[in-house]
Amino acid sequence: MKKLLAIAAALASFAVHANDTLTVAATAVPHAEILEFVKPQLAKEGVDLEVKVFSDYVQPNVQVAQKQMDANFFQHQPYLDEFNKARGTDLVAVTGVHLEPLGIYSTKYKTLDDLPGGAQVVIPNDATNGGRALLLLQGAKLITLKDPTNILSTVKDITANPKDLKIRELEAATLPRVLTQVDLALINTNYALAAKLDPTKDALMIEGPGSPYVNILVARPDNKDSPAMQKLAAALHSPEVKKFIEEKYKGAVVPAF
Repeated sequence: MKKLLAIAAALASFAVHANDTLTVAATAVPHAEILEFVKPQLAKEGVDLEVKVFSDYVQPNVQVAQKQMDANFFQHQPYLDEFNKARGTDLVAVTGVHLEPLGIYSTKYKTLDDLPGGAQVVIPNDATNGGRALLLLQGAKLITLKDPTNILSTVKDITANPKDLKIRELEAATLPRVLTQVDLALINTNYALAAKLDPTKDALMIEGPGSPYVNILVARPDNKDSPAMQKLAAALHSPEVKKFIEEKYKGAVVPAF
């Protein structure tokens, strides 16, 4: 009987102390870094956070939709909306965390005024970031779009291109690698930081604080309200995370809470 009681006590203790495991897909910078920062706090709250780093914008959503991962952290709402529409998925935002301003970069020119006619320009090839890049080029007065507010604009929607820019669409992750081969590259901040670019110093122009592209924690409808997911969401909104983002990224990544 004593042995049975001891076993029962041990099982009860294990049940009390056993942690939930939460797997999250993320791009390396800053998403995975922010998740690694909150790991210790979540462990104290009974959640073991496992972070898997991806270098693309497709597999993190695919793997969450297929229940291979619990959540992801790499994208903004316009991208998620477009992905759900194109793939027939129903992924949902759990909470917004930060903004990564898109920037215009060049290793050949110090100002946009120096840009010559016929310049080679590369932008992300996914619908939302491509449209976002075109809006930024419009803001720089380099092009004019048919609908100046359409976040899903494409190169076909350009109605004026006074410098005859040669705009090509490439996978977002490859843009830093081709920066030296082109005149301008419009690069997402996570990839810029990973390539050791400083958006606040190296970008010729960067999105302003009114940008709608807040990066979000994303899950499925069946697990978005789970206790573990809500603990992660709360941790990502903590004063400690806000301070971490502000001090580590120095304006290149901006808290959205």
